[in-house]
Order: sequence, then C-alpha cells, then structure tokens
Amino acid sequence: MNKNELIQAVAEEIGSTKADAEKAVNAVFGIISGQLKGGKEVRLVNFGTFLVAQRKETTGRNPRTGQAIKIKASKQPKFRPGKVLKEAVNG
Repeated sequence: MNKNELIQAVAEEIGSTKADAEKAVNAVFGIISGQLKGGKEVRLVNFGTFLVAQRKETTGRNPRTGQAIKIKASKQPKFRPGKVLKEAVNG
C-alpha cells in the first residue's frame, strides 16, 4: 500500500472525501515527524511506538578504494510494534 492507497482507504473507512482524508493523513505524518524531530517519542497504544535512536560515529570503508572513512553520528527514526499489532500480523 502506498500513500495514495492509504488516503483512499481512510476516505472510504470514515466516509469522507479523498481531500479530507489526505489532510488527515498528512497531519498525522506531520505531527509524528515533528515529535521525532524534537527528540520525543510517539506511543500509540495497541499499535506501536515511534522513537529516535542515536547512532554512534563509526568507521567504514570506501568500496572503490578500500580507504577508511568516518561515518558521522546520526539520529535514526525507529518503530517498535505493539503487542496487538504483532498478534494481528502473526495471526
């Protein structure tokens, strides 16, 4: 499912227009992104938790030259599924 298909499914599920569903989906994505950018996590009970993990600086290798390069520390968005979501997927 891509974003357009999600918007269509939301519109059908709640009986609204596709434009209103798109606003709602974009608002949810924007709020989650904003919270993560601020270093906060988003917990959705029975679904899962969106959080930010810190990756340490590491040393890697340039595949062409074999030369060692530094890979900067960075923040990575993560998602931990909740129990209900895991059970729904597994059956």
